[in-house]
Amino acid sequence: METTQRNPGEVLFALVFVVLGIAGIVLAGSIEVPELETGMGPRAFPYIVSGLLAAVGVGLVLQALRGRHGAAEEGEDVDADASIDWLTIGKLVGFVILHILLIEPAGWPVAATVLFAGAAWTLGAKPFWRSVLIAAGLSLLLQYLFGGLLGVSLPPGPLLEGIDILHG
Repeated sequence: METTQRNPGEVLFALVFVVLGIAGIVLAGSIEVPELETGMGPRAFPYIVSGLLAAVGVGLVLQALRGRHGAAEEGEDVDADASIDWLTIGKLVGFVILHILLIEPAGWPVAATVLFAGAAWTLGAKPFWRSVLIAAGLSLLLQYLFGGLLGVSLPPGPLLEGIDILHG
């Protein structure tokens, strides 16, 4: 069921998507492409994602300006009166900061493993060892896809320095 009341907050929120999409398209143009690149290259994925983000944002802006938005979910099990869990937010922010600090000295796969496993642990994933294994596998897969296939410069770090297929 849809309502027709306009909400400026929804328009502004949708405009954020448009701005991020446009910024992504502009910044993707500054990504260096190796001269010998004959495939999709490192710009393809950012162009696709940013273009889709901008397109979805434009659609959301148009819908919000028309006053059309979906009805609130009544089946959600969210307690609107619950207080903010600052400890969980602090842990997540801490893992993001740790990820940023670890990228250069340890390499992207190690930093991403710490981020993914730390976020899973913070949000209650059990058992912890499974989260670490999944995080490590996902990190190595992303390193291979972006660093090895697309040529994006993700530092592999000292542990993976000799593995050529993981380098951008």
